[in-house]
Amino acid sequence: MGVTSVRIQARLSQRLDEVSSRLHRSKSSIINQAVEAFLDQQQLEEQRWQDTLAALESVRQGRLVTADAAHAWVESWGTEAETSAPEMDQ
Repeated sequence: MGVTSVRIQARLSQRLDEVSSRLHRSKSSIINQAVEAFLDQQQLEEQRWQDTLAALESVRQGRLVTADAAHAWVESWGTEAETSAPEMDQ
């Protein structure tokens, strides 16, 4: 396990002390959990950005699904006549 020194603002340090005491957990454990959650969120945001770029490229290339086809598909959800996702125009 690595060791990193971090300067924490006084107001955050006080809040960290309060949470640590209330949860009966070490400040290190809470900080690790918070950093992991932040890094997971950053990874998710990066993936969403990459997905957005890929979608924009599909649009640029003319690979689209019409609004009518998308609406018909969504309206079929949960019915006996539920359909598969519409195919993109090539």
